[in-house]
Amino acid sequence: QVQLVESGGGLVQAGGSLRLSCVASGSASSINTMGWYRQAPGKQREMVAIETSNAVTRTADSVKGRFTISRDNAKNTVFLQMNSLKPEDSGVYYCHFRTGWSLAYDGMGYWGKGTLVTVAS
Repeated sequence: QVQLVESGGGLVQAGGSLRLSCVASGSASSINTMGWYRQAPGKQREMVAIETSNAVTRTADSVKGRFTISRDNAKNTVFLQMNSLKPEDSGVYYCHFRTGWSLAYDGMGYWGKGTLVTVAS
């Protein structure tokens, strides 16, 4: 089992920034993929950015140039720096962890409980 704890969400004005963090604990393999997904009310959960433990990343087109994913592998932690936030970035942001390297979601892995991001216009 892997436990994920997210932090860093909140309320911010459009154009502002937030930094999300997620720490993995438990039986977390060092060969893994961690990342962020988000879900807005009434919409499906979507991938935001993910990164493998060998530093391969995938970022959604909607956030490229504004969001940056990074990791501290020694601490099993993944970050999401979100700049130039827009109201449409609002939603619950979920951390995801899976053993192995994969840039496509296949239903495997673990989820955090989510952290709410609200961007006011």
